[in-house]
Amino acid sequence: MTTSTTLRARAAATLQRGAVIPAHPLALTAERRLDERRQRALTRYYLDAGAGGIAIGVHTTQFEIRAPEHALFEPVLALAAEELDRGAAEDVIRIAGVAGSTVHAVAEATVARELGYDAVLLSPRVPGADEDGLLDRARAVGEVLPVIGFYLQAAIGGPVLRREFWRRFAQIPAVVAVKSAPFDRYRTLDLVRGVAESGRADDIALYTGNDDAIVADLLAEFNVETPAGARTLRFVGGLLGQWAVGTRSAVGLLEAAHSAASGDCAAYRRLGAIATDLVDVNQAIFDPSHHFRGVIAGVHEVLRQQGLLVGTWCLDPAEGLSPGQAEEIARVRRRYPDLHDDHFVAENLDRWMR
Repeated sequence: MTTSTTLRARAAATLQRGAVIPAHPLALTAERRLDERRQRALTRYYLDAGAGGIAIGVHTTQFEIRAPEHALFEPVLALAAEELDRGAAEDVIRIAGVAGSTVHAVAEATVARELGYDAVLLSPRVPGADEDGLLDRARAVGEVLPVIGFYLQAAIGGPVLRREFWRRFAQIPAVVAVKSAPFDRYRTLDLVRGVAESGRADDIALYTGNDDAIVADLLAEFNVETPAGARTLRFVGGLLGQWAVGTRSAVGLLEAAHSAASGDCAAYRRLGAIATDLVDVNQAIFDPSHHFRGVIAGVHEVLRQQGLLVGTWCLDPAEGLSPGQAEEIARVRRRYPDLHDDHFVAENLDRWMR
């Protein structure tokens, strides 16, 4: 790889092989201040659950951590880095979300590099930026750390990006992966085809961020044209807000998906049987019936019901659960116990909270 910044070899192997990478939430007190003890407990949960990486400073962590009145971007990344240093294997990949203008994104990437992160997940939400501007920004950030692209759904502010954009984006040498989360099958296909046409498909790991189509993405075969001819591309893992809960279950799900891709028909059938169950779970947590207004609070509510958090507070007081959402989350936890980690959390919670 001819980049000015390269991944650690073992982290690169994890990323290429495919991993469960939860989007790390933010633990707050009732006063909406950082709850350091529970923040650390969340990181410990993900590591013990078998996650292959952690993504923090991302949408699920709340973009408001960057606001001057909170100033939580660096403290939150530092806490996770300390826990990773203490308890993570060498092959666990460390991903920091970065956002904002080119100057701001480069500054955040520099902080992440100093804290020992391997790569950045680059938010595409930049008011007024066109595709050329987003590409220039990615190149600048790529001078600091390897870059993971991000196709964010329009419902929470993501821009519509053409296949040509993804072709040009994937040609940036520092790009090592792309997260597809437009919640749209046509746009997901545009992204995959763009990566294929870039000539760098072998260097770029495809990760699903489509929380409403996790199993469908992991089982899909994309038969696409590349400069070297026709070939099949696949999503190798997921970087997901949904996997901030039920993480241990997600590790088993991804293992089954890899087995299915290798020809295990029984694994394929098992995944097919739970595909819509997971969509039902995600519908309760992500709150699409209210335009995703309760998405972050929904993740918090699962963790609250399990005891990892004590409330669903967000930095923005206007963000919270929608009417009936807590009841829906309780329903899907009862209905699909195998998709949650209730027993695992109960057995380990006291240890994680120390």
